[in-house]
Amino acid sequence: MSRFRASAPLTTTWDHFNFTVDGSVATVTLTRPEKLNPLTFESYADLRDLLFELPHHPDIKALVIQGEGRAFCGGGDVNEIIGELLMMKADELMTFTKMTGDVIRAMRECPIPIITKIQGIAAGAGSVIALASDFRVVGASGRFAFLFTKVGLSGGDMGAAYLLPRVVGLGHATKLLMLGDTVDAATADRYGLVSELVADEDLDSAVLALAERLVSGPTLAYAQTKSLLTRELDMPLSAAVELDAMTQALLMTTEDHAEFHSAFNAGRLPAWKGR
Repeated sequence: MSRFRASAPLTTTWDHFNFTVDGSVATVTLTRPEKLNPLTFESYADLRDLLFELPHHPDIKALVIQGEGRAFCGGGDVNEIIGELLMMKADELMTFTKMTGDVIRAMRECPIPIITKIQGIAAGAGSVIALASDFRVVGASGRFAFLFTKVGLSGGDMGAAYLLPRVVGLGHATKLLMLGDTVDAATADRYGLVSELVADEDLDSAVLALAERLVSGPTLAYAQTKSLLTRELDMPLSAAVELDAMTQALLMTTEDHAEFHSAFNAGRLPAWKGR
């Protein structure tokens, strides 16, 4: 056990989605395919807590989030969430909305690369979870719908108004968030929302190949790159360049950087250690 952990054990069983670990790849699978894998109060909370715990699992180097069946995630459950929200008071509603935002913040601040596998619809909260991932591997059947305005709410839910313009540009983000229309995989790819577009039958193998590449690579360098991408979104150039310089100087002291030099001179591939 790491000396930097408290005495509380890590959670190994989650009640509101399936969580598996294969080698260094962890997978969260939403498991209500009959309703297009909607999120509930409990699955939101479990996902938030898992993301905060994940960096303390020493062997996990990548996370895949996926849905069972013909869809990734249809968003929040209409009756189990929206129906309940209509009966809540302001303080309860604020607790809920802050929790959903905590999921997205935890995704961006988690040093482990996150891949979302998308077949069928990624709607509402499902679309924002995909957006907050580092990589979105999308099958030809994939569709995105930031449909919050279609239920009478702001399109800027869960950090979408912050993240989406930075991924697809203000014009595309305005159209997606304000109108809430569903866009197909080809359109999402053209907008820049898709990391990799593949045939549906190739989706599993594409996700696995990317996950294996991430876990076998220089994982410390990947973690620091993700951190810089997140932290520098709102920094002025001078601060960003300074942070880059400090981070790079630190990484120049690592075993992985020395390993690259040795491997280059020996004419072999680096054996990355993530330290």
